[in-house]
Amino acid sequence: MTYKEILSHLYALGRFGMKPGLERITALLAALGNPEGKLAVVHVAGTNGKGSTAAFLDAVLRAGGLTTGLFTSPHLISFTERFRIGGIEIDETEVVSLARRVIAVAPPGSTFFELVTAMAFLHFAERRVDLAVMEVGMGGRFDATNAASGELAVITPIALDHCTWLGDSLAAIAVEKAGIIRPGRPVVSALQESAALDVVVEKCRADESPLFLCGREFDTTWESGFLAYHGLGIEIPHLVPGIAGRHQAMNAACALAAAELLGRQGLTVDKCAMERGIAAARWPGRMEFFDTAPRILLDGAHNPAGSLALARSLADVPRRRLILVVGVMGDKDVAAILAPLLPVADEVFTVTPPLERSLPAEDLAACCREQGGQRCTAAGTVADGVRRAREAAGPDDLVLVCGSLFTVGAARAFLLGREFEAVRG
Repeated sequence: MTYKEILSHLYALGRFGMKPGLERITALLAALGNPEGKLAVVHVAGTNGKGSTAAFLDAVLRAGGLTTGLFTSPHLISFTERFRIGGIEIDETEVVSLARRVIAVAPPGSTFFELVTAMAFLHFAERRVDLAVMEVGMGGRFDATNAASGELAVITPIALDHCTWLGDSLAAIAVEKAGIIRPGRPVVSALQESAALDVVVEKCRADESPLFLCGREFDTTWESGFLAYHGLGIEIPHLVPGIAGRHQAMNAACALAAAELLGRQGLTVDKCAMERGIAAARWPGRMEFFDTAPRILLDGAHNPAGSLALARSLADVPRRRLILVVGVMGDKDVAAILAPLLPVADEVFTVTPPLERSLPAEDLAACCREQGGQRCTAAGTVADGVRRAREAAGPDDLVLVCGSLFTVGAARAFLLGREFEAVRG
């Protein structure tokens, strides 16, 4: 099969959705010789910030001279973004080779994400990375990445999202996220709502896993424009995060705490490397600016907590007017996603992301108007929305594209003149 044929095959599997359980991925990895057992793995789970936290940790470890594998999902533009070694994306030829081998031994009913996760484990094991940073896809307990026994678990802020699959309360969702915790292995956690924190604390107690909590064992503060890290055993006073947004402070802190703990296990990174890594970290589509006229900001905020963090970060972004381009998935809490953003938007263009479960632009526009967003226009495709927003904006205005990673991915592809590979999962 060619690269495009591989993507078509994997995408077709994605149509059958999520199937809880680890039995298929366990059998698949066994057929591949259990590559996950040859890897040191850090799992990064949570609702918001897990991709940024994984990117910070990967950059810090690489700055310290370690060879890392980084697995993330979903991609923004190209499927190859999901697999990085030493910060470099996998090439299409390797995707074809890995996918052929994985597909050949996959048990019946294997899902898109199970096959892709197996590809990541196989790729990283064969390249002999020092550590694999694995962003958990959804949940944690039954996520395919959890087939590996992690050296360390990182849990970013837990919020309500994917409630159909994970539960309709913070406590229920926290149970799923906390499933990445391993007996006796350290856990780094961001600040959590009390209902989620209670679950994490109890899981750590039951498993005798030491918990390192942001705001308690480590923390960060903004001081004179710099981010100061108050760590488990070190202080770094002058950090400049390479990923924008004040909310990235906690993501950076969790990554640094994880790096400190990995140092106790022999993967040592010194303070200078930590500082360089935090500065070098990049995570496209998250508070990503395009320095055009007007400026364009891409952010993948796709749930209420994410849109609230985005709205707060906008307070630090100078502009005359804010032109919003928004597209969301139909299974999201649309009203809650829009609520923090509509009051600060001067004009809104709604779009339909190129995915089957997208909410049509016309329906989204109706939701905006119901919430008081009167200057709202259904623009159609993501590209059309970006074009119309640019036409409406003055040189000192800011165009913000948000609502879904798929919206942001399509917009980024349009702005860069690249093809958008609409493979979900």
